[in-house]
Amino acid sequence: MSDIIQLLPDHVANQIAAGEVVQRPASVVKELLENAVDAGATQVNLVVKDAGKSLVQVVDNGLGMSMTDARLAFERHATSKIKSAEDLFDLHTKGFRGEALASIAAVAQVQVKTKTESAEVGTELCIEGSEVKSQTPCVTKKGTSIAVKNLFYNIPARRNFLKSNAVEQRHIIDEFQRVALAHPNIGFSYVHNANELFQLPATKARQRIVGIMGAKTNEKLVPVEEQTDFIHLKGFIAKPEYAKKTRGEQFFFVNNRFIKSSYLHHAVSSAFEGLLRDKSIPSYFLYLDVDPKTVDINIHPTKTEIKFEDEHSIYAILKSAIKHSLGQFQITPALDFNKDSEFDTSYHQHKKPISNPTIEVNRNFNPFESDSKPKSVSNYQHSTSKNTSSWESLYADIQPDEDDNDEDFMHIETEAKNNLFSTENITEQRTCFQMNAKFLVTEYRSKLLVIDQHRAHTRILYEELMKSITMDAAPSQQLLFPLEMEFSSADFQILSEVQEALILVGFGFEKWENNEAVISGIPSHVKESDISNMLDQLIADMQMGIPKNNFEQNDILAKSLARNMAIKSGRLLNTTEQVDLINQLFTCKEPTKTPTNQNIFINFAQSDLENKLL
Repeated sequence: MSDIIQLLPDHVANQIAAGEVVQRPASVVKELLENAVDAGATQVNLVVKDAGKSLVQVVDNGLGMSMTDARLAFERHATSKIKSAEDLFDLHTKGFRGEALASIAAVAQVQVKTKTESAEVGTELCIEGSEVKSQTPCVTKKGTSIAVKNLFYNIPARRNFLKSNAVEQRHIIDEFQRVALAHPNIGFSYVHNANELFQLPATKARQRIVGIMGAKTNEKLVPVEEQTDFIHLKGFIAKPEYAKKTRGEQFFFVNNRFIKSSYLHHAVSSAFEGLLRDKSIPSYFLYLDVDPKTVDINIHPTKTEIKFEDEHSIYAILKSAIKHSLGQFQITPALDFNKDSEFDTSYHQHKKPISNPTIEVNRNFNPFESDSKPKSVSNYQHSTSKNTSSWESLYADIQPDEDDNDEDFMHIETEAKNNLFSTENITEQRTCFQMNAKFLVTEYRSKLLVIDQHRAHTRILYEELMKSITMDAAPSQQLLFPLEMEFSSADFQILSEVQEALILVGFGFEKWENNEAVISGIPSHVKESDISNMLDQLIADMQMGIPKNNFEQNDILAKSLARNMAIKSGRLLNTTEQVDLINQLFTCKEPTKTPTNQNIFINFAQSDLENKLL
């Protein structure tokens, strides 16, 4: 039998290695930015075109490379970071395996310009598909400029798997933010298609976080710091009331390297226990400095997953430090079990003289007359207005609660202002009732229906929103005082993709630039107080959905808004609202399923009920 095992050519081996290292343009951005940091740069500029598909260029003012180093840097396993196996357990740099540049050059066209401080001229190197096309002297500044053009030009199948420009751009912003947050002492800039998205001067950690996440982030941050024998923890957490439903502001850095750790994330979430809304995720920017010998970072090609020598101790320290910070800055409520709040005296009352209580007796009171003839409003007010000066003064400094209204008034106001349905579409008189403030029970075509009111309204709104996006724009209710909202660059990028669709469903914007939005109009039946949570949920849904085209993008938008705008379980509906909801449901194209394919109702035929009674 002849020999069948053979060595792969270098260009094939490099392409295989590139499959692990270079997954998308964001992978190229990560590797090049980290190389610039390792080169000792104080200013790093990132230039991107077409979400990295046409160009990814990183320019730094670091040490630069000699002519020989520039050539060797693109060979496999060529690195200046380690010299022996022992160095793998004492790493202080980002890249160290010498695979990144070789992998990038295998699947793209690369142009390098580099120069050391002592050299008179620099070196220009051109590589295509691992093949060196030219290497010539050139005039350039100290440092290195690497331009990666036409990514995956020689592997069309891999290029076809790339997502839309908006999605790839989102991944690039994520990688840029991680490197920029890890190194606030280095200046960074980011330009995409000739538009400057970030200009971050060298500064401190807090200012870097604010520069990336927005100016209003500063008031949300609570500092965290803990020093022990084997770990130094510092950074910031966001106050519980600013927790979001998205996973966009959770950052762990170990020795200035971004990592992902569900174990440490659980420690942070445990520290916030009891302080967060349901399904909310706390924001944090935490920096851990540990001995490099106690961690192993060489367990994943992207080096975002690491192993700690003593994970349990780090978990306990992290949880304890965050709890301490929440208490130190009075974020958590103070508990005093020995104090009775009933004996608290208002600041405005503690110096006032004490007046003796008086007792008034109505000698003409007749209980039999009150049962048969109720008092008028005027009589009631007259009888209760006597001698009230003594007790009314106790509440002089207390503002009335909006919820402390008369029950009848609340009922009328609820019907007038919060009626989500109109009586115009009632086409059939139904007999129905509400069960547990969640289900509607009615008869339909000789069957008994039990309808989930939230799911039913979600289906109705979904079809209305899709009609507004594709056919007729929905009306907008104008706000007397426009809402000013600020987003992180990543979140603003997501909302910018669906801005036109948001306008069609009823949103109005006075301003939309520089990560800020001024909302002047909102869809009908939406409360102004719900807008922030609604947009946060929309961002989360868009991140999870990753739409491939405009239809999928609109579909995700309509599903997210419909789910948030729909009436919730626990909402009491009057008879008119119940009937109108049922009628609108059965005018939908698909009344049996929600947009996410859940059952809206179950039905019982007469025979089913009779069999149950046997």
